[in-house]
Amino acid sequence: MKKSVLLSFLLSILFSVGLFAQSSFKIHSHNDYLQKVPFWDAYSGGAQSIEADVILENGKLTVAHEKESIDPNKTLSSLYFEPIQKGLALGLIEEIDFTLLVDLKTEAYSTLDKVIEEAQKFESIFYSDSNPEGLKLIISGSRPKVEDYSKYPSFIEFDYQSRDLDASLPWDKIGMVSLSFRSFSVWNGKGRIVESELKPIEEFVAKVHSFNKPVRFWATPDSKTSWNAFAMMGVDYINTDDPKGAFDYLQVYRKNTFTQAERHDLYQPKFISQPNTPKQIILMIGDGMGLAQISAGMVGNGGQLNLGNLKQMALVKTHAADDFTTDSAAGATAYATGEKTNNRAIGVDPNGQILANLPEKIQPLGWNSGVVTTDQMTGATPSSFYAHHSERDDSAILASWLSKSPLNLFIGGGKKTFQTEMENLKNSGFQLAQSVEEIENSRSEKVGFFASQDGIPAMQDGRGVLFDESVEAALAFLKEKNKPFFLMVESGMIDSGGHANDSEKIVREMVNFDKVIGDVIKFADENSGTLVLVTADHETGGVALPQGNVKKGEVELSYYSDDHTGIMVPLFAYGAGSEEFSGIIENSEVHQIIMKLIQRK
Repeated sequence: MKKSVLLSFLLSILFSVGLFAQSSFKIHSHNDYLQKVPFWDAYSGGAQSIEADVILENGKLTVAHEKESIDPNKTLSSLYFEPIQKGLALGLIEEIDFTLLVDLKTEAYSTLDKVIEEAQKFESIFYSDSNPEGLKLIISGSRPKVEDYSKYPSFIEFDYQSRDLDASLPWDKIGMVSLSFRSFSVWNGKGRIVESELKPIEEFVAKVHSFNKPVRFWATPDSKTSWNAFAMMGVDYINTDDPKGAFDYLQVYRKNTFTQAERHDLYQPKFISQPNTPKQIILMIGDGMGLAQISAGMVGNGGQLNLGNLKQMALVKTHAADDFTTDSAAGATAYATGEKTNNRAIGVDPNGQILANLPEKIQPLGWNSGVVTTDQMTGATPSSFYAHHSERDDSAILASWLSKSPLNLFIGGGKKTFQTEMENLKNSGFQLAQSVEEIENSRSEKVGFFASQDGIPAMQDGRGVLFDESVEAALAFLKEKNKPFFLMVESGMIDSGGHANDSEKIVREMVNFDKVIGDVIKFADENSGTLVLVTADHETGGVALPQGNVKKGEVELSYYSDDHTGIMVPLFAYGAGSEEFSGIIENSEVHQIIMKLIQRK
């Protein structure tokens, strides 16, 4: 590649991704010379050890694996020494935080002498007493005898390749210790390495570390699972043909892995015989909650959830009227009205015509209704149960609908949006409570509580038991009226965790939601005729769970995106009429089944 093209590539890569800081995970770019742009691909990808196979042919150091593949234009100097020198001169390499592993494919002594001769042309970039921050070469492949290591310059170190390790070795000239992974294991990088093979590897790594030297294995499997495994084993240089992919994965692995500290005991449902017609219906929506989020919460809670005790299940298709992938507005509107609509629409059909929601439909039948959410009250899910508007972000318009709705109760955030609506809410009969406790003891026909001026905090930001107590208070208030009721309960921040690819938020919100689910199931057992439905409006993040540890409550979440996906979501049903929910159904059918149960004679 021409030098000008190389530098243009370098500028575009380094100034778009930035120079990488030292990482606790070190990447070894195996056979780096096979990359599209040797050295720069590895350096911009975060590698801290870069490998070049070298052949001495006709007095020239060419970079190739075997003589048949030699390209005379690809030399150790042109692919490595010159780019490093130019990078330092231009300030594109601020510091040398990497080594070059030079794998000699021809006779050790003559080839190494030529490497040193070539390096001396670039003396300013190499390590010396006067340049302690300079580049070091680690010589691998064909190497001199161990007793000769000390004869070579200070910028030359060696890749020691033996299990025979003792204090007599010239450790000051050994840059790393490397062995073939196949001498320890036949693991292919899928699943887990067996314990009988893992233990000798860990013992070897520990022995090398006892001499304060790094470890590398070659002939390794090359996958996310194996990168993770080697990092967890304490391997210092992780061998890969995809340095950027490995670096990116290992950098986010710790962020994507969370150990849940707050566990709750399960409530054991009694599965009491229930009447066919429910008198209380509690629809619980985990915004953004798919099977992976449920599974992550289960690991975070020590391998068990209240959801895991429920037996009646269905799968729900979430597509919007105008899009394969729904947003919360269209998803919640389907649950609230029984009709699919366009994304962004709240309580209206694709043509903008008002659709009656559940609270509006059941009020003439003598039912009360309420909404509890960890979101703002103008959030897409709660507003779908009281408002009608074609744009979910018109918060002021959505807020104006609350006083007109038949809701008997609301609890949520976002008081600031309702400042001009306070008198309307009071005039429509709402007692505006100042605390959750005030709701539980209220004898008003309608009560509301704004739990925050803006958003309600997430669990990781100190929400504590607010959600739990809000649902408890809502159930006590509605039960006291001695009328049938419908209550929508939303856990809104599983979704925001998915959007942010925030594993801690997903797990902690999921575990808290499950705690509330247990409380609601207990209420159902204590109040005959209660139907509990737990589902989601959609899945968020395209989440998968590559690995975890149930005993530790530790789980890794991997993300396909930072947006919603079109995958089906589960629905769990418990109590009166729960047998009606099974198979694969549309989200709009959930509403239709609820209405069928309410209207049963």
